[in-house]
Amino acid sequence: MTAYPKTAALMARGAEFLGSRYAILCGAMSWVSERNLVSAISNAGGFGVIACGAMSPELLDAEIAATRALTDRPFGVNLITMHPQLFDLIEVTKRHRVSHVVLAGGIPPKGSVEAIKEFGAKVLVFAPTIALAKKLFRSGADALVIEGSEAGGHIGPVSTGVLAQEFLPELAEDHIVFVAGGIGRGEAMASYLEMGAAGVQLGTRFAAAAESIAHPAFKKAFFRANARDAIASVQVDPRLPVIPVRALKNKGTEEFTAKQIEVAHALDAGTLDMAAAQLEIEHFWAGALRRAVIDGDVERGSVMAGQSVGLVTEELPVATIISNLMGECETALAGRGRIG
Repeated sequence: MTAYPKTAALMARGAEFLGSRYAILCGAMSWVSERNLVSAISNAGGFGVIACGAMSPELLDAEIAATRALTDRPFGVNLITMHPQLFDLIEVTKRHRVSHVVLAGGIPPKGSVEAIKEFGAKVLVFAPTIALAKKLFRSGADALVIEGSEAGGHIGPVSTGVLAQEFLPELAEDHIVFVAGGIGRGEAMASYLEMGAAGVQLGTRFAAAAESIAHPAFKKAFFRANARDAIASVQVDPRLPVIPVRALKNKGTEEFTAKQIEVAHALDAGTLDMAAAQLEIEHFWAGALRRAVIDGDVERGSVMAGQSVGLVTEELPVATIISNLMGECETALAGRGRIG
């Protein structure tokens, strides 16, 4: 018997797909979603996901092995589609028989989904439109994550609530769809599960968990912040393929504006092409995020956080966070008398 029967009933498809007790994924956060947090989430019944980010194949190999040493539960690996060694990274996940691979940051390049499915792993993708989502499912994707603009890190332009209303009635009956962005309490989970979501993904809620290796100053910045402090970056030049990033406002957000101007001038001078310009921007974020997460520089580093950051007020163990979410969700569902 589960302690959360109504929630478990609505999460059943998602939990079976993930192989976890609860259909709660942790969003892949560079420098944060590593062996300690990932294993803690999987051990607590959720589904941890390693953020590969800019890792080399050798670093990813070591991270997967280290995570396996800390948990015997399933976990996934998030790969960025624009990574120049994407297929080498896929080979690493194959060697470790990773069960789930998340392809993020853009449309999966030709052959990538097939290469992952060839060794039996499940493929999760992101899509900003229903048309693209359907195309990705036809191309072999096994599950979809829809992520609203309330999320931390790289974001799209549409809110989670609107995306859920668009995607879930159209896709949820026949496909596995997870909802992400701005989820900080179980009541929100209940709403999306009732709409047909197979599960949810949270990042901000876990970033300041006790098992997160994030610097104490990074976590304290979360505890002090409210929703209005988590702002989206501004695109300075329309030519630059800059995906907005949501982070706590500080000197680092101002430096990103200056970085864009610098890259735009390089484009004008012909010293950078568009692909290289995109990589320059990504490298900026990777470095700025590391300064905040690892070094604790919350003034000039990038303190990526979603708008649910105002709900993160103390450092809690992952198991407590998950049990709180499940309890809140169960209470909300019981109050509505909709299931069971």
